[in-house]
Amino acid sequence: MFTDNESAARRLRAQRGSSALWIAMTALLATFAATGSLLSTTQVARAETVVPATAELSGLVRPNDMNSGALLFPSKELGYFVEAPRLKTDVQIDVSGPIARVKVTQRFQNPSKGWVEGTYVFPLTDDSAVDELRMQIGDRFIEGQIKPREEARQIYEDAKADGKKAALLEQQRPNIFTNQVANIGPGETIVIQIEYQQAVRQSGGEFSLRFPMVVAPRYNPAPIVQSVEFNGGTGFAVTQDPVENRDKIEPPVLDPEKNAKINPVSLTVNLKAGFPLGEVKSPFHEITLTEPDTQSRLIALKASAVPADRDFELTWKAAAGKTPTAGLFRETVAGRDYLMAFVTPPATQQDNATPAKREVVFVIDNSGSMSGPSIEQARDSLALAISNLKAGDRFNVIRFDDTMTDYFQGLVPASADNRERAIAYVRGLTADGGTEMLPALQAALRNQGPVAQGALRQVVFLTDGAIGNEGQLFSEIDGNRGDARVFTVGIGSAPNTHFMSKAAEFGRGTFTHIGSEDQVAARMGELFGKLEHPAMTDIAATFDQAKAENITPNPMPDLYAGEPVVLTAELPAGGTSGKLLITGRTGDQPWRVEMSIDQAAAGKGIAKLWARRKIDDLEASGYRINDPQAIDRQIETVAMTHHLVSRVTSLVAVDVTATRPKNEPLTDTDMPVNLPEGWDFEKVYGEQKPLLPSPTGDKDASLPAGTLQQVAMETAEMMAAAPTAKTASLLAKRSAGVNLPQTATPADRHILIGLLLLLTALAAAFWLRLRRVRLFARS
Repeated sequence: MFTDNESAARRLRAQRGSSALWIAMTALLATFAATGSLLSTTQVARAETVVPATAELSGLVRPNDMNSGALLFPSKELGYFVEAPRLKTDVQIDVSGPIARVKVTQRFQNPSKGWVEGTYVFPLTDDSAVDELRMQIGDRFIEGQIKPREEARQIYEDAKADGKKAALLEQQRPNIFTNQVANIGPGETIVIQIEYQQAVRQSGGEFSLRFPMVVAPRYNPAPIVQSVEFNGGTGFAVTQDPVENRDKIEPPVLDPEKNAKINPVSLTVNLKAGFPLGEVKSPFHEITLTEPDTQSRLIALKASAVPADRDFELTWKAAAGKTPTAGLFRETVAGRDYLMAFVTPPATQQDNATPAKREVVFVIDNSGSMSGPSIEQARDSLALAISNLKAGDRFNVIRFDDTMTDYFQGLVPASADNRERAIAYVRGLTADGGTEMLPALQAALRNQGPVAQGALRQVVFLTDGAIGNEGQLFSEIDGNRGDARVFTVGIGSAPNTHFMSKAAEFGRGTFTHIGSEDQVAARMGELFGKLEHPAMTDIAATFDQAKAENITPNPMPDLYAGEPVVLTAELPAGGTSGKLLITGRTGDQPWRVEMSIDQAAAGKGIAKLWARRKIDDLEASGYRINDPQAIDRQIETVAMTHHLVSRVTSLVAVDVTATRPKNEPLTDTDMPVNLPEGWDFEKVYGEQKPLLPSPTGDKDASLPAGTLQQVAMETAEMMAAAPTAKTASLLAKRSAGVNLPQTATPADRHILIGLLLLLTALAAAFWLRLRRVRLFARS
């Protein structure tokens, strides 16, 4: 039996012990919250499960519950995982002359016992006019409706909450889309069909199309230096994030060392060129070919399906002597006539004249995403370009990752010695670090001095374009290029073609893609031909009788050797006669071509293509016109009229019948993607790899053993030994030793804060323990 004093003392000790325990637990939770930021930073698949306290953990599993290999994602319920939905994609491409119609069928399968919502981030071509969305449930098809973006989102969220099956297709970038599918039942498969229009690309007598298969990881700079605009003198302002929708363009990426490749794709192409065909090939995939006739080919992947880890490209040429140099097509939709025309200017005496002296600034990306084959292709391409310079030229080399080097500190003569030095420097470059592209671009455009009289200033940019702040770079090129022309060279298996092509457009240059070592010589040879000859400028299109209300692109781009003028136009009703006049100038030599509108062949999809290009023109004008609301209204009008997905419009499809019971929870998962072929996972994410699931959900997917524990122990030792200002420096140095992914979220800072809180809690617990001993001694 205890005395009253002893009982009181024990109660007080118990209370204080509980307080110490509560403080320690709070600090531990803070630490876990901080490391949770690491999970967000490294793009763990989001698996938010809303589970009532009394509800059964429906659809959640533990690794030991699995009888077969599966991708498991951690849920909010400690110790439980959710099995990731599975995806298979079928692609059917129909090419008719200059236009391709693409149907993409995505099959979302839910292998779990619970109800799930899947979010899939996927790429399309940057000029794709997406106009159809269908959701198949059993034998029923539900057509998607075009709506303003926020309205479509609200319709989807309401349907999801009501337990109805729904699909939402949104554009995050012109070449990145997200597809969300809600309320997929246990063991159920939902089929989503997307259709879009795109133009066939032409250059140097070669025709090509591309189907991108994977969204490459993007480097998204943090708005550390924030640009603040104060409007109206109110004292209030909004900071601008350089990366639009950053949370929507970063799907979880599987570590290829721990996971088999997923998301199989089957693909077929029905090619009707409209002229006798010669060579047809795919540089990155093995294909089978059948020949129904001289103008057609049926193409299929040699394998029944391939993993979605690289872009598919198809190229074709005409039979010898049959290459078309002009084309004219017309379509009538809702009483309006739409025209598509192309014409390749002939080689002229001016083209064969002695090339002007050039000032070339080469910019090469050697960040982590360029590791492996990409940096080899970039080094070889740049070395070849430098060796191609003439003695009278001047040049410089700038390389960048998350740092930058201006090699010559300005333009230098292209002497044999300088070329050899530059090539040796380029050959020694390795790929690592982040992709801080803006400082390098600014140095290339702003810091190379004035253009010499009679010289051509050219900036050649070699990169995979794996960045999320495209808008910043477009603004820089548009505002500061001066007399320079910007040429982009896309490197690797999955380049950001939206950035590459649009940067070249703003820079009045061209875009060249090199996807393999075999393409370096040929593709760089084509680029040299464009660099060494003056562009055709002052290109304009008019109609001699009918007034063209809208001609795209506007303004018309400059042309280089082998490139055609390609335009679309919307005509007023009855404007189907007269002539289309296209003019241009090479140096002092004028060029002109006339095309009779009434001889245009019937075409399909031209109206959609015109609308897509009109939207692109409006988006580009936003970098020059400071009225974003007016631009958005114009884009919405065009997109709604032509039923197109855009930055401000989305497609949404909703089933009328609720299928998920009210008491069943819904698990939300971001569907993972493969790392692009040839990329190095550690170079992209650092030595500290993202916490992504292994096929069986085992501990191999966790942090390297002892990493955080070791940091915590060393930190505790430093705090005990020297609790001074020096400790903070040592602590920061230790924390920096944990290599974190190079993204915008300051995960290392959050981990550091969490560890400090934990140490504070331990110190508090030690102090209370000491007080308890003293109190016990008094009692």
